[in-house]
Amino acid sequence: MEKTLVIIPTYNERENIGKLLEPVLGTAPGVEVLIVDDNSPDGTGELADRIASADPRVHVLHRKGKLGLGSAYLDGFRYALERGYELVFEMDADFSHHPRYLPDFLEAVKDSDLVIGSRYVSGVNVVNWPMRRLLLSYGASFYTRAITGMPIKDPTGGFKCFRRRVLEALDLGRIQSDGYSFQIEVNFKVWRKKFRIKEIPIVFVDRHSGTSKMNRRIVFEAVWMVWWLKLQSLIGLI
Repeated sequence: MEKTLVIIPTYNERENIGKLLEPVLGTAPGVEVLIVDDNSPDGTGELADRIASADPRVHVLHRKGKLGLGSAYLDGFRYALERGYELVFEMDADFSHHPRYLPDFLEAVKDSDLVIGSRYVSGVNVVNWPMRRLLLSYGASFYTRAITGMPIKDPTGGFKCFRRRVLEALDLGRIQSDGYSFQIEVNFKVWRKKFRIKEIPIVFVDRHSGTSKMNRRIVFEAVWMVWWLKLQSLIGLI
């Protein structure tokens, strides 16, 4: 199979990371993992180093502090491009993105450039979220589609697989957003470049340990980002 890297950003995910790696690496012999740790106070980075020292398919990128999800993925993308990976995944560390779906991604990406694990492509497939959080997420997806015209049911979803050529075509240095808006910005730019995008259904289960990274700033950033993307597309900057 094609050389594959699963990027997993971490901040205080010690309880999850060890349990997650075994099923991820068990997906196929060619799958490798990059843990991007933001200097977790709970020792996630140290645990990741110990795992990596025993398994050459596990790599660790240490960052100096809590710099954000978007920049973690950008650092991971650069790492993947520099080392010749052909398929690059985004994946959360908390089992809300379950490793059992990885084979579905690998099948779907055979005739796609970007595959998105979608909570909303076949109904609403979210477990253990409070109604307020579900309405926020579903409403954000509708809002994004309405303003940008992007035909993606789950534009804020973070379980994804890119072909190398997609990341090479993006100007990674010009992607500044984070959280929800990072996913929206990247998806929009991929769509505008006319790459083949496919959504596959997943069931999203809220984290069973650790703490959610969602906050008000991330939500507000997503609200204005869709208008900024629309404006840039209208004046030909995207």
